[in-house]
Amino acid sequence: MFGQIAAANALSDVYAMGGKPITAMNIVGFPVNTLDKSILADILAGSSDKVREAGAALVGGHSIDDQEPKFGLSVTGTVHPDKIRTNVGAKPGDQIILTKPIGVGILTTAIKRDLLGTDDVDQVMNVMATLNKEAAEIMEDYEVHACTDVTGFGLLGHTSEMAEGSQTGITLKMDQIPVLPKTRELAKQDVVPGGSKKNHKWLSDRVEYDSSISEIDQIILCDAITSGGLLIAVPEKDAKEIQSKLEKKDVQSAIIGEVTESNPGKIQVI
Repeated sequence: MFGQIAAANALSDVYAMGGKPITAMNIVGFPVNTLDKSILADILAGSSDKVREAGAALVGGHSIDDQEPKFGLSVTGTVHPDKIRTNVGAKPGDQIILTKPIGVGILTTAIKRDLLGTDDVDQVMNVMATLNKEAAEIMEDYEVHACTDVTGFGLLGHTSEMAEGSQTGITLKMDQIPVLPKTRELAKQDVVPGGSKKNHKWLSDRVEYDSSISEIDQIILCDAITSGGLLIAVPEKDAKEIQSKLEKKDVQSAIIGEVTESNPGKIQVI
């Protein structure tokens, strides 16, 4: 699963730009004298399975003896020059679509503290290991003004980058944002990664929260994510159709907000 998640995370950057992954190279740091080599074999097997699922070719890799296991991939893809997606270019009136639920950082912190049952662990691992392939292929047929993947800066951090780069405002609706089960319960117990708290502090002057948005919800919106979904800005006329197609492909997506002319570079959460 570690290998699958690492591969899905690395492949996601190509999907976020509207591209198709072509090749991938493993990059490994592993304590060969401390951990059993079968663990590394399993990590590489998981990565290989996920690269194959993406339709890409694994073309080798680099490895070093390291005291701490580290694993990732260098991915190369192709995209038509006229269809390159970036995290800037959102336009007033666009709808914002998110293609995976948030809360991953909080739940993985709970895993480290042995606070989750098997079913909950499986659920969050499957979310991280799911490719953004279906979402990327669906959006290829539409006018997409901006797109990025949600990772370490959290939903609000990556939304902020889109708003600032596009010089637009973005309004998000809290009740429309998909959140993994048990996320709020754990956040109330302060089972929150340090990165999520840092995100919340960093974004304090860029986000205006409605009075109904609790500090717990604010933290969840800033939660540092591994291998999150795509955040897509599309014209209003296409949003529902895109979201319907995502649902038919079992992609856990939602229309979570809209782009505004007011408050350029800022986010409102209502």
